[in-house]
Amino acid sequence: MTISVALFLIFGLVIMIWGAELLVRGASRIATAAGISPLVVGLTIVAFGTSSPELAVSVMSAFKGQADLALGNVVGSSIFNILFILGISALIVPLIVAQQLVRFDVPVMIGVSLLTLLMGMDGAIGRLDGVILFSGVIAYTVFLVRQSRRECDTVVVSEYATEYGQKGATALLKNLGFIVLGLAGLMLGSKWLVSSAVTIAESLGVSELVIGLTIVAAGTSMPEVATSVVAAIKGERDIAVGNVVGSNIFNILCVLGLSSIVAPAGIDVSNAALSFDIPVMIAVAVACLPIFFTDYRISRLNGAAFLFFYVAYLVYLIFTATKHEALGTLRTAMIYFILPITALTLIVVTVREFSKERGLSGRE
Repeated sequence: MTISVALFLIFGLVIMIWGAELLVRGASRIATAAGISPLVVGLTIVAFGTSSPELAVSVMSAFKGQADLALGNVVGSSIFNILFILGISALIVPLIVAQQLVRFDVPVMIGVSLLTLLMGMDGAIGRLDGVILFSGVIAYTVFLVRQSRRECDTVVVSEYATEYGQKGATALLKNLGFIVLGLAGLMLGSKWLVSSAVTIAESLGVSELVIGLTIVAAGTSMPEVATSVVAAIKGERDIAVGNVVGSNIFNILCVLGLSSIVAPAGIDVSNAALSFDIPVMIAVAVACLPIFFTDYRISRLNGAAFLFFYVAYLVYLIFTATKHEALGTLRTAMIYFILPITALTLIVVTVREFSKERGLSGRE
């Protein structure tokens, strides 16, 4: 791997993050100037905007026929978002989980994760599957818009629009310029990132799937990292959690959906992804429910556990790619010790919280 390839990888990431920030800024200001509530802007434009690097990379990879990189980016980003981003954010300050996330958005995230596995069971996620997934993100967005209108506070909307949604031809042209520059940055950055990632995979002798699950997934998730960590530091702890859950739903429904549509022959799903990576993504999504149920918060201990599992996942991927001699020992420890204890803990927490809620409802 040459220095120039590494520089292209870094520059690609920087340009994509810059492009995503400009895209979000321009689109959100136009939306607020048009009188759209900040809640809708946050749940749609901002959440989807922070996932635009994943969209650009996966669609570009799929269009070039590099399906493993496209799939690895989506699956790896979903795992990274929960285990790493929520882990880091919770270590900074325990995170508050809105009840709507537990009752609706997390079940949706689990459902679309399971749907990914079912669609890939035949070895590919075809164009019809992609259309179904993309239709799902449209339905999800429509639901959010309708739901937010019922909870719309006109005073908040007015104040938000006054501060961020400047009107007038000059402001409109300026914000349209932000959107155009953002899209251009995403396209150029994704092109450099995909090309350099493939070169790195070939030089290291590892698969494009592994590169997508690690380097590309972490790199394209930087906007989510910044958003959630800053939100946690500022005390906006519900935003830190909502950003991650919303981004994961968008990654699967929109990013994977569009990638499957534009890919010449759909997205091939390897046996490695079916037998390990996608099940890990599902398990991580399912694990959110009992943890989020615990007084509707993510404690620092939960955050540390999330980070531990992400490190273990990375080590497993690296050992598998390099055929490390310690792989057998690690696999045994994960299967017969770490995973059973974790599963038992989650079951106990779920039963305890369910019993507590039933007890409270019985008193009422």
